[in-house]
Amino acid sequence: MDYDNLLDRGLSKIPEQVFKSSKYETPQTESSIIGSKTVIYNFKDVAAKLNRDPNHLLKFIVRELATSGTLEEQRASLQGRFSKEALDQLVVKYIKGYVLCTSCNKPDTKLLREDRLTFIVCEVCGAKNPAKTLM
Repeated sequence: MDYDNLLDRGLSKIPEQVFKSSKYETPQTESSIIGSKTVIYNFKDVAAKLNRDPNHLLKFIVRELATSGTLEEQRASLQGRFSKEALDQLVVKYIKGYVLCTSCNKPDTKLLREDRLTFIVCEVCGAKNPAKTLM
């Protein structure tokens, strides 16, 4: 085989997402403080944009804030008073730890659980990296 044929064959095996350059926007939370509780109204939408299970995202936020929380339909209710900025910073921290690929830095990943370990598998470059564990 000559070089051009090998190059065409190699390029055909690469997923199309590698060549797409899209600006990834961090989803913003819509929240308000009601009494001693904080309600995130678009919680499931934020989790859907991150392509993650809402329960996993809630578990992360509850753990980081050292509080308790529940998931109710589209929204999450947290015990305590937390600002929108603090919640948005936690979403960014979650994205860095559980969404972005550590190899290519793209958000097209999924969480894969094998035995007791959780891995971040990139759908673009195929990298498989261990994720931090949530207790």
